[in-house]
Order: sequence, then C-alpha cells, then structure tokens
Amino acid sequence: MSALLIYKALHIFFMVAWFAGIFYVPRLFVYHAMTEEKSCSAMLKIMERRLLYFVTPFAVFTLLFGVLTIIEYGRDWFRHSMWLHYKLVFVILLYIYHGYCFKLLSNFKHDRNQRSDRFYRYFNEFPVLLLLAIVLLAVLKPNL
Repeated sequence: MSALLIYKALHIFFMVAWFAGIFYVPRLFVYHAMTEEKSCSAMLKIMERRLLYFVTPFAVFTLLFGVLTIIEYGRDWFRHSMWLHYKLVFVILLYIYHGYCFKLLSNFKHDRNQRSDRFYRYFNEFPVLLLLAIVLLAVLKPNL
C-alpha cells in the first residue's frame, strides 16, 4: 500500500467529515435568524459553536492530506495539472467561507446578527456549488 493512496483516502475522508458540518452550520444560522425565543437562541448558540469547532480540525486534516498528496505526486505533476490550480482556487474560497462562519458565529453569540434567514439560506448553498465544481475538476481533470 503506497503513501499516496493513504494520503488520498484520508484527504477524502476528512473532506467528507468537514462538509457534513459545513453544510449544517449555516442551516443552524437559518434557524437562529428565524427565532425570537431566548431559550431557543441560547441552544442554537451552543450547537453552532460546538459543531463549527468540531469540524474545524477536519478542515485542517483535509488540507494536510491534500498537500501531502500533491507533494507525493511531485512538482512536475503539479505544474502541469492546471485543473488542480482551479480546484485550489475553489478550495481557498471554502476556507474563507469556513472562516467567515466564525465571524457569523461571533455575531450570533453577541446578539449582533443583522442578516435574515433568507440570507443564510443562500449562504448555505455556496459550499454545495463549490463542492460540485471541486468534484467535477478532480474527477474529470480537464485540460485547461
């Protein structure tokens, strides 16, 4: 069993675990923006914080094993795999999205949310579209 296959498998595993959370955190934001009940808001604050902090290590491990996979393939492969460069742009956007979730979490924590549930419904769809683009690039590996 090669290191490359282990890195790829772990990269995929942690990516799936990360996305399970990154799909659900904004859904909690939707519910939080809709509620006016103090007890419900308090419970959602706990759930949002715990889930976001729980999935953040998965994001780190996704990055780690992705980088190890690239290193294992080598510099020449990386230089000639333009599809991967586009994929990495989308991945960077996902990490920015993940970081922005912490900002939104802080806004809810301090009762400073100014956004509607509708905003969070659209916000919730953004990682879905990025994931679709990333998977298509990774599987099809188009010559760009």
